Amino acid sequence: MGRRRKGEAVSGWINLDKPYDLGSTHAVSRVRRAFNAQKAGHAGTLDPLATGILPIALGEATKTVPFLMDADKAYRFTIAWGRTTDTYDREGATIAESELRPTPEEVEAVLPRFVGEISQVPPAYSAIKVDGERAYDLARAGETVVLAARMVVIHSARVAATPDPDHVTLEIECGKGTYVRALVRDIAVALGACGHVSDLRRTRVGVFTENSAVTLESLEDLGHKPRQSEALLPVETALDDIPALAVTDEEASRLKQGRSIVLVPRQVEAVKARLKPGSRTVSAMAGGSMVALCEMRAGRLEPSRVFHLEKSGDQPDVDYDRTQG
Repeated sequence: MGRRRKGEAVSGWINLDKPYDLGSTHAVSRVRRAFNAQKAGHAGTLDPLATGILPIALGEATKTVPFLMDADKAYRFTIAWGRTTDTYDREGATIAESELRPTPEEVEAVLPRFVGEISQVPPAYSAIKVDGERAYDLARAGETVVLAARMVVIHSARVAATPDPDHVTLEIECGKGTYVRALVRDIAVALGACGHVSDLRRTRVGVFTENSAVTLESLEDLGHKPRQSEALLPVETALDDIPALAVTDEEASRLKQGRSIVLVPRQVEAVKARLKPGSRTVSAMAGGSMVALCEMRAGRLEPSRVFHLEKSGDQPDVDYDRTQG
């Protein structure tokens, strides 16, 4: 008999507004303790010096983390001119200085160079592994860290504010793997200036936005389960771009046993119409709860991840007719 997990079988997502100077792993631990949850994880590390959206998965929601890792993100950040640091943020040691203060118009003029698919060299102070070691650990130990360039996508970039001549605030929408500190480094180089990130906030991860975010303090102040559940988002929240299909109780039972189910032609066409290009993934729903994530192959749904959740009594948003061909 396997060892029983400590804690409660709490499942769902917390859209956390991470505070300044708190690591992502520590934030996950505090949310897990607040809910006394058996399992927890996060979808995308956020630097301790950054604030903003850090989606945290509890229980069965941890099975959907990989889908959110690929989601687009949005950031709002401020560049402080005059000083470049080794970490490209305000905590680093100064490695260069300049009197040049680019104007907002000059910044706007170079931004198109950084929109679209671009090559970006991650900063040495990053969590990327080099020969099994974190790059930032090697850099802090005084070793020279050379990271390979990688392709990232920036969908949009704009000047949002200019608090004073020494600072400019930008907003970007980007794909996964984009480093804001590296972007600031490259913008400063393009302008012949010195600069670093003085403030950084993530404002969106996929469907997780500031509008529905909660703070650690508010979660911990709620104190008991009925009130905490108000902040808990459904497991399927991270799967907003994956088509949902209602299945019968009998079909749900088959999927939970790892067995496939057959779809009628009408269902196949309806699901195909909502699939993202190159994707086969479909979420199976029963009684308003996730049953399984499945791959659609040759008119069948084959379960790839099975969920063990109580029925909510609500019906899914998409309920394809299972009786017509």
